[in-house]
Amino acid sequence: MIEGHIRQSISALSGSFFMRTCLIVDDSSIVRKVARRILEDIDYHVDEAEDGQEAIDKCRQQMPDAILLNWNMPIMSGLEFLKLLRTYIGGEKPRVIYCTVENDIGAIAMALKAGADDYMMKPFDRALLEAKFDLPEDVAA
Repeated sequence: MIEGHIRQSISALSGSFFMRTCLIVDDSSIVRKVARRILEDIDYHVDEAEDGQEAIDKCRQQMPDAILLNWNMPIMSGLEFLKLLRTYIGGEKPRVIYCTVENDIGAIAMALKAGADDYMMKPFDRALLEAKFDLPEDVAA
């Protein structure tokens, strides 16, 4: 009986230490709020940035496991951020999902070439966001 309680305690502690992290980079506070709720529901620890420059600053402090990246933003665009991110030590690690309202195959190809792992169109719903981010640990890592 005590063994079971110890196992549960260790499991609970290890879960909090190894929670996946996601940085949501979007100039829309509404998009950030909606995405945060969905990602927290699938056990991500979420941080937010309003533009690419703020996102780079946060990545310098702590590299997330995943990034939901808007394309068109002030100060530093998603493409500029992505190109810079991938040059950093550890910058190849995050799974980057490029998110856009534009159905432009050329822009999508540019994002993938710059290092995005996947893309999705706005507006997105819970099912789509969960499908892009709720990956087994070995695939996400």
